[in-house]
Amino acid sequence: MDIIITIACLASALLFLALLFLIDLKTRLLPNKYVAGFFLSGLIFHAVNKFQFIAPLDMLLGIISGAGLLLIIRYIANKIYKQDTLGLGDVKLMGAAGAWLGFEYIFLALSLGAFAGLIHGFIYGRYKKIELSKLSIPAGPAFIFGIIIVGIIKFQMLITIL
Repeated sequence: MDIIITIACLASALLFLALLFLIDLKTRLLPNKYVAGFFLSGLIFHAVNKFQFIAPLDMLLGIISGAGLLLIIRYIANKIYKQDTLGLGDVKLMGAAGAWLGFEYIFLALSLGAFAGLIHGFIYGRYKKIELSKLSIPAGPAFIFGIIIVGIIKFQMLITIL
């Protein structure tokens, strides 16, 4: 029974991330209900697996670190640029990812996501012939890329169990 719930949590997490990816590309919004679904699937996943992948404290630190770091970046960037530079949906998304990945791995997901966003922005700017200083792209899809890549690395041992 636990294996069925584990698979259901992983599948629902991927579904929520796919929906968030597509919605953010189209509308530049990350709806709370899908971010919450992603978060809850992580809580259930770890509880069902008796926290063998991440201890509860590591989950809490991952949530605080993922959301907290982006909240600080958002605050500083908004002050510098005098406009919204990063949405609160991105902050919540990385908090939810912290529940899945924990303290150590959330930083890797953030770094990979930021790098993916940089590459995406550069290619998109070149394609659309937009000056890079005036370019604006949604951050969610790049962060989701980072979350998925790090999730594959973190949970690769599940493949042998499943």
